[in-house]
Formats: sequence, structure tokens, C-alpha cells
Amino acid sequence: MSASVVSTVEIGAPTLFGRLRSWWDDVWALTRRSLIHVRRDPMQLADVTIQPVLFTLLFVYVFGAAMVLPGGGAYKQFVLAGLLTMNLTTAAMGTAVGLSTDLSTGVINRLRTLPMSQMSILVGGSLSNLLSAVVCSTIVAVTGLAIGWRPETALPSVLAGFGVALLFSYALTWLAADIALGFSSPESAQGIAFIIMFPLAFVSNAFAPTQGMPAWLATVANWNPVSAVAAACRELFGNPNPSAKIDAWPMQHPVEASLLWSFVILLACVPVAARLLPASHARLSGNRAAPKADPGSRRTPAGSRREAPALERSGQAGDRVGRR
Repeated sequence: MSASVVSTVEIGAPTLFGRLRSWWDDVWALTRRSLIHVRRDPMQLADVTIQPVLFTLLFVYVFGAAMVLPGGGAYKQFVLAGLLTMNLTTAAMGTAVGLSTDLSTGVINRLRTLPMSQMSILVGGSLSNLLSAVVCSTIVAVTGLAIGWRPETALPSVLAGFGVALLFSYALTWLAADIALGFSSPESAQGIAFIIMFPLAFVSNAFAPTQGMPAWLATVANWNPVSAVAAACRELFGNPNPSAKIDAWPMQHPVEASLLWSFVILLACVPVAARLLPASHARLSGNRAAPKADPGSRRTPAGSRREAPALERSGQAGDRVGRR
């Protein structure tokens, strides 16, 4: 009788490169999932495709005629950087609604059961929103060129301006993710995101110079991160920038202030999202727990109706048939 020989193969621990590649595969799979949803329902991109065109035409041709800039300059040259920043800011509300919908419908719970990094769920969603922001920026630029907006600097500086705006948009995506993970319904997430994003976008120098505002409101607007991003884009585009005459550090150094705001938001919101994701899973699981049966209810714990009276009637009818 021959003895069987069993050979064992030792599998080493995955390398750092292997773990990073596996993590990126998870992130890309979830990013593709979001893109497939957009392909099936293109109207999901209405806030980054139709809205920028409407706001550009509205502010340039309706409000622009009554606007006089300190130091002169065409309003359409001034406002396009503000329109770019405002559209990217308000588009972050869609992130809060989308993530909150996935949470309430159980999609996130199903993804958590898969052998993948939990943070890849959030990173994949943030990258798909970044791609949407690129589409929004492109549409704002094309619309601006169509109505007569022209950058006055070289192409690298113009691209740097769009890069600053996109970095800020990506940071706000994580703020919106925190809002979605902190509330239990898409309606609540949308309402809270609107309360935060709307004043952030409009109490700024995006559409009007802050020199004409009351002193206290001008101070708030000058330190608003949206004002810093809009002023940075105007500086990098070579467009009129009345805020450069304001004696406030963000207005004197708008590019540095924009980068600082973006990194501060990321450093604050990414760890919070990583903590809130497991907590939101536990909260939603608790909300979906089956309720205990009510002793006075006409239903059993399994949910079936009590049919005792009907069974008694059928038994009595059977007895009468038997006696006959």
C-alpha cells in the first residue's frame, strides 16, 4: 500500500502594492456602478448640465445689466468664476441625497457584506461625483465662451483655476457624505445640505463684490471659503477681481486660502465619514428590526391572521354533516 503525500504551499501575506491594487479595484468597481446608474438615468446629471446653463444666462443677462464693478470691468468676465464655484458647491447636495438613498434602501448594507474595504464605498462615490464636477466645469466654461467670456492668462493658469475649483468641490463631497451618514432619510439629508450649501454659495463674492455689503456681512463673506475659491479663479483666469483691494488675508492670498480651506475640510470630514459609516449601518439595522407582536393584535408574530373563529365554524359544519 502506497502512502499518500500531502504537500502544503505557504501563501505569504499580501504586499503593500497588492493591497493598494485590491483597494483601487474596489474603488473603481463602485465608481463604475455610479456611472452605469447615470447612463441609465441621465437626468441625474441635471444639476451639473442644465443648471449651469440656466444660471449663466440668468445672472449675465438679467442681473448683469444692473451690476457695476468697483474698478470697472465687464460683469460677464467677473461672474463666470463665481458661477463655476456656485454650481460646484450646490451640486454637492446631490451627493448627500444619493448616499442617503443608498443607505435607506439597503444598498450600502449589501456592499458591506462583500469582501472589500469599507472606505472604498465612500471613495468610489466621491470619485464619481468628482467626474460629475468635471462635466459641470466643462459646461460652465463652454457656456461662458459662447456668451463672450474670455480668460486673459495662459492655458496652464486657466487649468490651475479649474483645478482649484474641482479640489474644493471634492472636499465638499466629503462634507455632504457626513451629512448623509448622520441622518436617516434622504429628505433630511437634502434639507440639511441645502441649509449649509445655499448660504455658503450666496453669502460670498460669487455674484457681487462684497464692498457694497454691510460691514458685518462683508466680513463673513470675505472669510467664506466660496469667496476665496471664486477670487482664486478670477486671479488665475486674469478676470476682474475687486476683492483683491480688500484688506483680508483670504482676499489678498485667494489661491493659498482656497487650498487651505479644501485640505482642512478633507482632513476634518474624511475621518468623520469613516466613523459614521459603521454607526449608520447599526442605526439602520436597528430601525429595520421586526417589531414585537402585540398581544391584542389580530395577527400572530409571523404576520398571519388568526383564523380560529373561522376554523370553529368549519368544524361545527363538519359535525352537522357527520350527524346527517
